[in-house]
Amino acid sequence: MTDTDVFTELVGQDEAVQILRRAAVAAADLLAAGDGEPPPSAAAMTHAWIFTGPPGSGRSVAARALAAALQCVHGRGCGECPGCHTTRAGTHADVRFVVPDGLSIGVGEMRALVLRAASTPSGGRWQVLVIEDADRLTEAAGNALLKAVEEPPPRTVFLLCTPSTHPDDISVTIRSRCRVVALRQPPADAVAQVLTSRDGVPQETAMWAAAAAQGHVGRARRLARDPQARQRREAVLAVPRRLTNVGACFDAASALIEAAEAEAEAAVAETDAAERAALQTALGAGGTGRGAAGAARGSAGQLKELERRQKSRATRAQRDALDRALVDLAGFYRDVLVASLRAPVAPVHTDVAPLADAAAEKWTPEATLRRLEAVLTCRDAIAGNVKPRIAVEAMMLSLWRG
Repeated sequence: MTDTDVFTELVGQDEAVQILRRAAVAAADLLAAGDGEPPPSAAAMTHAWIFTGPPGSGRSVAARALAAALQCVHGRGCGECPGCHTTRAGTHADVRFVVPDGLSIGVGEMRALVLRAASTPSGGRWQVLVIEDADRLTEAAGNALLKAVEEPPPRTVFLLCTPSTHPDDISVTIRSRCRVVALRQPPADAVAQVLTSRDGVPQETAMWAAAAAQGHVGRARRLARDPQARQRREAVLAVPRRLTNVGACFDAASALIEAAEAEAEAAVAETDAAERAALQTALGAGGTGRGAAGAARGSAGQLKELERRQKSRATRAQRDALDRALVDLAGFYRDVLVASLRAPVAPVHTDVAPLADAAAEKWTPEATLRRLEAVLTCRDAIAGNVKPRIAVEAMMLSLWRG
């Protein structure tokens, strides 16, 4: 394989890469066989896949890599042919990527995608539907997808990404009709190697960022290259020292929520402005005459729908930003617990190890574990649609009380 092989971006997942490479070869063999006898390799390929694993494990990277390999003219994901290039760029005519802007994927969108995926591939290979957040499917959308997975068109492949195969993430009936590829959290040294070799990050910085990101490649890259990301992380790790009384707990909760809101607003502002400008142009903004006036009168509904979608996207961005902060906070309490028990495990946050050691001297392991559980409970509550401010305030009080 060359250095540009589509699977090389899947960090620390050797077993999964072997499975996917075999599937790509089998898919090419099936195309070559046509309507004839299935080749011996056929069992390595199937029409529906689920990629599961913790955040940062590379679920969407794996799905995109397999999608590229299926469109590869050489049948293995060379990374150099037009099929690989266009798939990785998101411009291949026979590959659709579903990345929900908001908190869910609705039935209308899913029906349209399934209908499109059932068409004959324009390039003669495969129609591929990649759903990067299949755990966000509504019940009705899941049912629409299930029908397509149960009765798949001959040249259509479904690639789903979910945190796990728990019924809360993906329905049992969909899961039972898919082949599951379980990904693991990449080891820190593998993530550091990627940062050093591909991004030119100094070795020491790469090792620190990989450990602090807890195996999440994208977050490690942000920490290594973005000063603002490092500042936000430092503010989160200062929270345990700030919890001196009830008032401080509420202040810390407000600061955490406001920081997440600011990060989310910055993340979506450019996209929101571009979308609004494009829609106004399409509706004839700035035009004159009877036709322009009529278009303006009929634009209210479309603008309202755009605002609804943008609000949903902002909510998701805020929750994602808040979840990253909670993961950092959980890592700190994990380090305190490791120090208390003198476990032979490397710390997550090496730069605040002295603070974790000091806390370990002050708190019992049981109290530290209760604090860690409070952070994880907060994450679950927000995932269950509890208002973030309420969940974070309750967490801060639990952290203070121990």
